[in-house]
Amino acid sequence: MNKHLQAYAHIPLRQLSNRVWRTYEGGALIDRWKKSDLEVDGQMPEQWIMSTITARGNGRPENEGLSVIETNDGNFPLKELINSDPELYLGKELAQKYGTTGVLIKMLDSMERLTIQVHPDKKYAKSILNSEFGKTESWYVLNTREIDGEKPVVYMGFKEHVTKDIWKSHFETQNIEGMLDCLHKIEVKAGDAFMIYGGVPHAIGAGCFLMEVQEPTDYTMRVEKTTPAGLKIGPELIHQGVGEDVMLDCFHYDTYALEDALDAWKITPEVLDSSDAFTLKTLFNKKHTDCFGLNELSLDGNFTIKGNACFYVAVIYSGEGVITCNGVDYEYTQGDELFISAAIPEITFQSKMASKILLCYPPS
Repeated sequence: MNKHLQAYAHIPLRQLSNRVWRTYEGGALIDRWKKSDLEVDGQMPEQWIMSTITARGNGRPENEGLSVIETNDGNFPLKELINSDPELYLGKELAQKYGTTGVLIKMLDSMERLTIQVHPDKKYAKSILNSEFGKTESWYVLNTREIDGEKPVVYMGFKEHVTKDIWKSHFETQNIEGMLDCLHKIEVKAGDAFMIYGGVPHAIGAGCFLMEVQEPTDYTMRVEKTTPAGLKIGPELIHQGVGEDVMLDCFHYDTYALEDALDAWKITPEVLDSSDAFTLKTLFNKKHTDCFGLNELSLDGNFTIKGNACFYVAVIYSGEGVITCNGVDYEYTQGDELFISAAIPEITFQSKMASKILLCYPPS
């Protein structure tokens, strides 16, 4: 074990910017969140947070998607730090079960609609992709914008008339409007939260800035061979190498009325605790999934988080202040992404400016 690298488990770890190329354009609202002088939409519309996995795609940099931690002694890949002592960084139970974080966190900003897609559930991932993880995910809408006068929407779940034969026919003929008409179209606003379980068809519309907490894979099955902006998508990003027929088996062909779809997947945040100084809400928890968790801390004062023998990630959506950890103060500000190791017994957030802090948790 590397004792030098183990020392970093006892302080909050801040990651460097980790933008990732995708088949769609966006990213200006990530720039705004990061307080960049430029707010530019382009082909890097996602910020991956505390990632130990690489992004999939031919011709991309070898380590794209892997998070790098900034320290006073230089920069280190998060994966390298964790591998130096998984139990110290992750917690004993998580380290023994997975040996990795078990979760991937993203900030995602769409200038255009994403392609219609599905992610594998655990059964499909294990049997077809030889992966312990599928890609059940969650969306927490943080901000929106109108693009070309269109209100932001998401698409999810098959309508009641859809069958596998209908879906396959639309795919084979590339009837995009037909496929979109098979899905429920839902207008969204800041504060909306959704679970997207493996097997559920979906697409994020233009104008959505959201946090996505998910299982730690980049497996996406797409049914559009050309993006809405006209980018041709190669076979490896359509079916991940399994072939089109097997790809179509990734979809769950359950159908829903709109009311039932919203009841199944739209989540209402619940207040866990509050005072004059803070409000702590839970968004995604064991009631929804055992794959990850997400809480939101609204802070105007002090709040102490006790360690629970497992790491977590704090993403500063807004505000600034001080974190006290093991008797040392560390500044935080909007746009920071912080890895809090299992070795840390507690930390206290003290806001200097009213803050919104998103607390992301690994599998329970």
